[in-house]
Amino acid sequence: MEPIIEVSRPSTPLLRQLGPALHELDKGFRADMRVPARIVADDELLRRMAEDRSILQLVNVTTLPGIQGFAIGMPDMHEGYGFPVGGVAGTLLPDGVISPGGIGFDINCGVRLLATGLRHLEVSGDLPALAHDLARSIPTGFGRHGRLALKPAELDHVLADGVPYVMGVLGLGTREDLAHIEAGGHLPAADAARVSTRARERGHDQLGTLGGGNHFIEIQRVEHIHDAEAAAAFGLFEGQLTVLIHTGSRGLGHQVCTDAVRKMDQALAREGIRLVDRQLACAPFSSPEGQDYYAAMCAAANFAWSNRQVLTHRVREVFGRRLGERTETWARVVYDVAHNIAKVETYGGQKLCVHRKGATRAFGPGEPELPTAYARVGQPVFIPGSMGTASFVLTGQGGSRDISFASACHGAGRQLSRAAAKRQVVGAELRKALNARGIIVECPSNAELAEEAPEAYKDVDRVVDAVETAGIARKVARLVPLAVLKG
Repeated sequence: MEPIIEVSRPSTPLLRQLGPALHELDKGFRADMRVPARIVADDELLRRMAEDRSILQLVNVTTLPGIQGFAIGMPDMHEGYGFPVGGVAGTLLPDGVISPGGIGFDINCGVRLLATGLRHLEVSGDLPALAHDLARSIPTGFGRHGRLALKPAELDHVLADGVPYVMGVLGLGTREDLAHIEAGGHLPAADAARVSTRARERGHDQLGTLGGGNHFIEIQRVEHIHDAEAAAAFGLFEGQLTVLIHTGSRGLGHQVCTDAVRKMDQALAREGIRLVDRQLACAPFSSPEGQDYYAAMCAAANFAWSNRQVLTHRVREVFGRRLGERTETWARVVYDVAHNIAKVETYGGQKLCVHRKGATRAFGPGEPELPTAYARVGQPVFIPGSMGTASFVLTGQGGSRDISFASACHGAGRQLSRAAAKRQVVGAELRKALNARGIIVECPSNAELAEEAPEAYKDVDRVVDAVETAGIARKVARLVPLAVLKG
């Protein structure tokens, strides 16, 4: 195996510091690198990354045909499938490649923040009932089915049209919701016909389900405001009750990725592509395999945004039942942003296919895609911690385009595998410890709870500080958990 870069010595000649918390590994590190590899991290986070294969995976990404500028790893970067989780890269269109491993199996896994007009102290006595009702109303866990079993024609519309269909035809949401979702909850390049029968079978009854793993719904309070102007634009204030929803495209998206990896693997010889890692299976964006995958990926992304829209509706139903008249100002969508997706974006006058895997878009002020209310301050960026730690709202900075293809990290990042977490943490004891801290936990499995223990993740404050120090996004608000629903 090739040596992992030594990061414990700042004098390492190939790893140079471009700026605060921003490092670059020169192309001279390995002969097959087409572009440098960048890493956003402080020294401690760099040392953590050197403990797994994530830096090596990032170097492998730099060898992809058509890659432009650099490949970049976020401060939450850790080992993944093909790309590291927390990896970002852009390839030149039309013939640069698209790689399913650069998006991930959970296509458009993402986060949506809901803000209320309530202070958490107003509803503190209702929190146990709210959390329990959410657990009863929202299916969680792997393979679970929802209350919406879509007919084939309805599923086609969700895949092709996304949230506008869920809102307009199924009646789940408002136009204000639509204006505060990345891409309006709809990628027009989606083609339902490119989604396989097996993917449809896996997803037709999973709309409105949370899933398992690190997916969650968390009731939170705004503990601290860091940027008063941006917080006012986002409608956030100290003591406010908020809800964070984290999930994706479920089994449908997983199958879309599985299908594409297999087809692209078979097409590599025809396209003359040689890979250093077969998990980086890819195809030129303009090829039949590239176009099939991109259209199916966009459809799965539409499904994921629709899933979070249905979950938003369920949360509103629960709060309506439990709080009654107090919900008049309840559950405004602050923003919804994807974590695992490929988007066609323009940088330096060139159209690129920007792969974001475990990374969130972080547009600065003035970007045309932003909601009007956010144009002056930049795009909301959400970085969840773990169920026992804080989450952060940030706002994208103008320099993020040049630094990171306008991308930030998507969370704290794992530092223990799920198996290692279960060896070190007893789920029942973790549940008691969280309850003792006033955090209500709704999770049916102690084993799955242990997998997502706070100690399984990096220090979210350190991760967020690296993003801010690098000039990608600045802190707006710090949120802390009150109740957590997990699969």
